[in-house]
Parts: sequence; C-alpha cells; structure tokens
Amino acid sequence: MPAAAAAAARGPLLHLQRNPAPRLAAARRSFSSSGMRCVSAGAGAGGGGRERRSSPAFGGLLLDAGGTLLQLARPVAQTYASLGRRYGMSKSEESIKEGFKRAFSAPWPKTLRYQGDGRPFWRIVVAEATECTNNDYFEEVYEYYAHGDAWRLPAGAYETLRDLKDAGVKLAVVSNFDTRLRKLLKDLHVSDMFDAIVVSSEVGHEKPAPEIFKRALDQIGVEASKAVHVGDDETADKAGANAIGLECWLWGQDVRTFSEIRDRILTRFPQ
Repeated sequence: MPAAAAAAARGPLLHLQRNPAPRLAAARRSFSSSGMRCVSAGAGAGGGGRERRSSPAFGGLLLDAGGTLLQLARPVAQTYASLGRRYGMSKSEESIKEGFKRAFSAPWPKTLRYQGDGRPFWRIVVAEATECTNNDYFEEVYEYYAHGDAWRLPAGAYETLRDLKDAGVKLAVVSNFDTRLRKLLKDLHVSDMFDAIVVSSEVGHEKPAPEIFKRALDQIGVEASKAVHVGDDETADKAGANAIGLECWLWGQDVRTFSEIRDRILTRFPQ
C-alpha cells in the first residue's frame, strides 16, 4: 500500500484512540452508512451451508433396541461356541450362525416370542443353533446376555441422545425384547435418557403391531406425524411404523450413524 494511502487509512483510527468516547457514535454511523453489517458467526458457519433449525424437525425419536441402539460386543456365534466348549459342544461358528438364522425365521406358535424373561423362546434358539440341550449351558448363555458387558452402544449414540434431549426432543425405546432390556440400558448408562421404554414382553404387543408404537407415542406425548422411528428390520420397524403414519429410517440403510440421526433431526440442509 502506498505511504499516503496507508496514512490516510490510519488517520481516523488514531483519532479514535486519542478520543474514543466522543467519536464512538460517529464511527458507528460511518460504518453503517458504508454498508457494513454485523453477521452472527454461528449462522451457517462450519457446516458446509447447514443452518440450525429454530426447532427440531421431529418432536420425538423412537429407537429399536437390539441391532440398533444395542450392538453385540462380539458375534453371537463366537460367544455360543466359546461358552459351549466346556459342555462338549463342538459345532463350528458358521454352523451356529446358520442354526441361529433358522430359529429366528421359523414361525413362532404363540402370540409373543418374548414373554416375561423370554426363556422359553431363547431355549429353543440356543438348542437349534448349537444342538446342545444342556440346561446349564443354556443358563450360562442366557445370563451372559443379561449384562451390559455383552453389548455396546454405537459410536456417538450417547452424545446424540444427550443433544436431542437438550433440544427438547422426546426419546423412547420401542423394542421386541424380554425383561432383561431395562437392566441392559441401565448397565450402558442410557436408561435415564429416555422418556419412555416400551418392551414387547411387558405390554403384550410386538412390532409390527401398531399398539406398541402407539403406546410409546402416548407415553412421550408426541403425535405420529411429528415423530420418527429408527430400527433395523424392514417388517417389524419400517412397515409397522409406516402403518400408523410414523416415519421410519432403517438403521444401516437410511441412516448409518447416530450423528446422522442427530443431524437429520436438528439440522436443515438447503435444497
């Protein structure tokens, strides 16, 4: 910058420094008349054009438990095999995996798979998967999955739940599960984050039945059109939710991370 121009630019600033109070109002008028405006640093900053909503896109979030909020700490076939060795069970992990799939795909003659603690159903699953009917083995497997150490939360899940709760979004678990679920949520330190925990074995309805979704919505006080459900099953979660006008995002397809769930609920992306 030429010396004369630099001196001219410094002149008003030096004058302000010597006489700040009398000249402050005049300086403000000068900046205003030159077309300069003060812009909030938070508006659209750091988000690639994202704009934070004044209110969430949804007033309620319903979450499936097993396979969505709760992930296995290690593969089920590996656990069945390792626990079964002392009982003489020698099936391969691949065979156990196939047996597990068969047990879950087979029609269940009763209204609910999970009644009470779910032992009748899980006894059949373990026997079909491993061909081991030793009761002590079954009880060890059953108790293993009754503790939080057997499970984990997906990355970012706790932070997402906290952020949504802070934003006023009502949270609920809606799960086809047995009575072990409440303890598992406590073990993983997320039980208190939820405004409602609706478990099929307690309410007498399993997804995709509309009653279990409606029970959750009633408990959090949010209409179906103003809530979203996230689960991993096309029939139990998506078809069941959509049947009552409840939007559903399939875990692993529509959303793949909990931070994505948070952003879709709290953030608007310009079209």
